[in-house]
Amino acid sequence: MMRTVQGVAALLLLNACLSFSTWWPTPWVVLDARVAPEFIGLWVLVLVVVAWRGTLGQGAVRVITLGYLLLVLGRYADVTVPALFGRPINAYWDLPQIPRFLWVSAQEWPWWLTLAVLAGGASLLIGLYALLRWGIGVLATQVAPAAQAHVGAWLITLAAVALAAANYAGVQATWPYVSKPVVPVAWRQAQVLWGAWSSARQAVILPPSSPVDEAMAAPSGTALAALGGADVMLMPLESLGAITYDDPEMRTALQAARERFEQDLRDGGYRVVSAFLKSPTFAGGSDLAHLSLLSGIDLTDPMRHDVLLTTRRETLITLFRSQGYQTFGVYPGVFWPWPERAFYRFDQYVDGPALDYQGPPIGFWKIPDQFSAAQLERLYPRDARAKPRFTFFPTITTHLPFSPVPPFQPDAQRLLSPQPYDPEEVQRVLAQRPNWTQMRPDYVRMVEYGYRWLGAHLREGSGREAFYIFVGDHQPAASVTGEGASWDVPVYLVSRQERLLQRFVRLGYQPGVHPRRDALGGLHDLTDHLLQAFSAQGPGARATRLAQHSP
Repeated sequence: MMRTVQGVAALLLLNACLSFSTWWPTPWVVLDARVAPEFIGLWVLVLVVVAWRGTLGQGAVRVITLGYLLLVLGRYADVTVPALFGRPINAYWDLPQIPRFLWVSAQEWPWWLTLAVLAGGASLLIGLYALLRWGIGVLATQVAPAAQAHVGAWLITLAAVALAAANYAGVQATWPYVSKPVVPVAWRQAQVLWGAWSSARQAVILPPSSPVDEAMAAPSGTALAALGGADVMLMPLESLGAITYDDPEMRTALQAARERFEQDLRDGGYRVVSAFLKSPTFAGGSDLAHLSLLSGIDLTDPMRHDVLLTTRRETLITLFRSQGYQTFGVYPGVFWPWPERAFYRFDQYVDGPALDYQGPPIGFWKIPDQFSAAQLERLYPRDARAKPRFTFFPTITTHLPFSPVPPFQPDAQRLLSPQPYDPEEVQRVLAQRPNWTQMRPDYVRMVEYGYRWLGAHLREGSGREAFYIFVGDHQPAASVTGEGASWDVPVYLVSRQERLLQRFVRLGYQPGVHPRRDALGGLHDLTDHLLQAFSAQGPGARATRLAQHSP
């Protein structure tokens, strides 16, 4: 009886160590009843070795235990990093943060607390290793010898292997029963590190050059000459997709909002041209779209994105800085350390805490986009003496789950006060709950809010000449779009310079906010379009140069 209890306990322990999930958004873990694919692999390994050799030596047990411990640590990183930092694990950026975090923390702690933390961490690892070694030992000495004599045990093992293989192959029907595997995550991180350290590997993954590289090599003062020193704001609009045009019901519901948006632009002295472009991602993975826009490189393959972040390749940020612009990165949805921002090299980085929002938190992302845009102008006024400015500002309010929708505040001064909305209005908004089974109505209302505050913001204006690029980063989830939706997103280019907008018309953009439905390329092509139009020569100059230099 005792051997049976030990055997069951060992099986449950070893599986639990690779199937746990996170208690979001904390570093604590919760048990998961699903089967871990690597646990099945461990079981097969032990069963086969015992059937072949009759035993598993102590040296082999130690080696297997150490390997299993590394998988457990990998599993922990894979489930906690998204919960704490809002993105998948990235070994290139995250591994260096561990000693930095410990060093910075140790400066604030008394010596005895630092020693206690180090001792506690070491004890936890030693204790976990001991538990894993005990469990693997029980598998090798008790469970496997008992199981190998029974045909049923082999049949169950074969079924488990088939289930794990289907999970590795991406069969969604297995997801309720099999946890996310760890080995593919480790393999991907190894590829990222290989790409970071190997120039040959980078050359295979990344294109040799981009439109940004060509602009950097242009004669001095010509790359952005058509802007005439105007500010530029590149604003990815979260989850604004082509479905808002393609779906007749949504198109009708948003018609008035778009007309008001265009009228607000006219009232502010602006004109707009628009088009559709194809995003490199769908329903999520906004970073792929953001870096595609900044780099001019097609990042449909996420590996390209991760490897690109390990390089010193040029982006619109470095290009504008080289032309005398001050560069801003505004991320109102980021409330955690973001080591990757070292790649972007913003002159000024403004995250959620830096915006100092004192109003009521609205939804999961807390800070309404309308406030973020207004507060940015207050914190960093664009007066006549300031350098021209390039701002990259990914919005966040229209992110899934699209509820609650923030109130629109027409009074800009009150918007920036500690009480931006009436208490009754706040109660009404906070009473809204995400409707996970029917998101379309909330999505439409959220998009309408986006058009409304954007139009009002530009109608008021900053007094400085500016060029605005508003572009959807990706379509919303399939629960909104339905099956088979395109990956297209709208882009609106807004300026008071009619001659500059006409350059985009020559590239295929349509005056107004109702673009032709055919896409003009990918989001990375928008970068090329911008640089062609901003250059001294204008659109078509690149093709002419290539033709002149062709054999």
